[in-house]
Amino acid sequence: MNDSRSAKAGSLRKGETILEVRGLNVDFFVEDEWFPAAIDVSYDVHAGEVLAIVGESGSGKTQSSMALLGLLPPNGRTSGSAKLMGEELVGMSPGRLRRIRGNDIAVIFQEPMTALNPVYTVGFQIVEALRTHFDMNPKEAKERAIELLDMVEIPEPEVRFNSYPHQLSGGQRQRAMIAQSLACDPRLLVADEPTTALDVTVQAEILKLMRDLRTRIDSGIILITHDMGIVADMADTMVVMRNGRIVERGTADKIFHHPEHPYTQELLAAVPHLGTHSAPNVAAETLVPGAETEEDALRDGAPTRRAVTTGAVEREFTYDPQFVLQSQDMVIEYPKRGRTPAFRAVDGVTMTIKRGEVVGLVGESGSGKTTIGRAVVGLLPIHAGHLTIDGISMVGAKHKDLRPLRAKVGIVFQDPGSSLNPRLPIGESIGEPLYLHSGIKGAELDKRVEQMLDQVELPRSFRNRYPHELSGGQRQRVGIARSLILEPSLLVADEPTSALDVSVQARVLELFQELQREHGFACLFISHDLAVVEMLSSRIAVMHNGRLVEYGDAGAIVNHPRHPYTQRLIAAVPVPDPDEQRVRREARDRILEARAAGTELDAEDIARLLAGEAG
Repeated sequence: MNDSRSAKAGSLRKGETILEVRGLNVDFFVEDEWFPAAIDVSYDVHAGEVLAIVGESGSGKTQSSMALLGLLPPNGRTSGSAKLMGEELVGMSPGRLRRIRGNDIAVIFQEPMTALNPVYTVGFQIVEALRTHFDMNPKEAKERAIELLDMVEIPEPEVRFNSYPHQLSGGQRQRAMIAQSLACDPRLLVADEPTTALDVTVQAEILKLMRDLRTRIDSGIILITHDMGIVADMADTMVVMRNGRIVERGTADKIFHHPEHPYTQELLAAVPHLGTHSAPNVAAETLVPGAETEEDALRDGAPTRRAVTTGAVEREFTYDPQFVLQSQDMVIEYPKRGRTPAFRAVDGVTMTIKRGEVVGLVGESGSGKTTIGRAVVGLLPIHAGHLTIDGISMVGAKHKDLRPLRAKVGIVFQDPGSSLNPRLPIGESIGEPLYLHSGIKGAELDKRVEQMLDQVELPRSFRNRYPHELSGGQRQRVGIARSLILEPSLLVADEPTSALDVSVQARVLELFQELQREHGFACLFISHDLAVVEMLSSRIAVMHNGRLVEYGDAGAIVNHPRHPYTQRLIAAVPVPDPDEQRVRREARDRILEARAAGTELDAEDIARLLAGEAG
């Protein structure tokens, strides 16, 4: 088996054409009519090359790629030509396609939780792929599967071999899917949004893994994404799709630096670029909890920053009405359940948000940022310390104590599709909070709902539509309207744009800024996208392992991070500029290599790497 696999991979020569697509068309039969999804698509993929296909949702980038493998739904059809190593894929028999799928062409799907079978262990699923395509006994297949899990850097691969998908983190599930996809050393890898919704540090590791694997076996990669930073990081060539057609093609350097088509120019202009804030011309003071100057500096509005280096220190707490959110030495724990001990998710966090201010809260999954958001809206109790929201103490608060809070705090969820009631028209969803808290109904309620639809720039006729009839961006606008109809003092926005296309995200963020200026609400903006946080926030708080490790002016945090974790976080963010991204990628890889070797680069070394200086 190893010989056959090596022979297949070794037969590829760098630069050799692996895939030739000519005049590919994809149509879907809906309500007695054929609708085009991809029109006259043509491109080539060569050995050792990454071709990025970019465009908004509905542009045809995913469907044109799924058509190569015969993975269209029953109402889809394909015409044209797609040749893999000279063999025609369009019209190929299902039996032959099954032998090619996984062996010659593999797919990394967007959502591993739905692509992996939940009733089988990840090890079994990799073994199944190996034994389907190669003559292997169970022992050999298991050894190869563990080798693959180790190659994609899953910790304790022998243990994870027997784990089910739900027992792995998002990054580990994505790695397991990559291991399965690469089990047979495919000639062509189709990566469909391979890092969507992953933390930037996990995303950086996944991208490094894909780059290393491309070099190792000289496979061709089709990268389908709407993240232009990832394109700048990975792609050699790229095609831009809109409304099913390719509107521009060329090298990544050419398209990023000299885009010709107006749509490509709009797409690139919509991408938030990390580092657009200028750092303040004020020396940022490094402070620890308990320093007397901390509250004074914040209260005076000076652009300050602090790097937390010690644990929480209990202090006397005084409520200040200029802050809509005020926490001091806040501790949040998930209680003991059965044999599972209590877990301290947030430990000693001190932060403030002024009225009308936007503060960004960033960090990896598990850092405690969403836990803080849930505590702010009263969904989690405060174990120790202090948290006050618009004059209401959250410490020991009962359900009846929190009722006034519901009218003062709004929340925008990450996925409006699952947070909106699918049985209610969106007009009722938007008006429901106002009816429950104020008793307003009838014509007055209708008027307020229509005003909110106007403010989020949705047609008033949409009030009678259901959530499934709206696009992702439109549903997110409904979620914002619902959260603002009570005119809250504080809005908690939890990853509100992470799953949106860049152009839709840009418009939602622009709308968010307009509404924030108009309504004057304070906002805790929770996200793993530092470029978005920098664009919206005056100050940024960085969470790591439940602690606040850096906190201060957005420009200072992004341009001159002091804490090593903040520096690693910023180094992992891909930026939409191939030249700048090469420098950042080298810095990121050096940091990852150092960590893999069991060492940590100090703050000065990381700063030099990010500046493009030799380390």
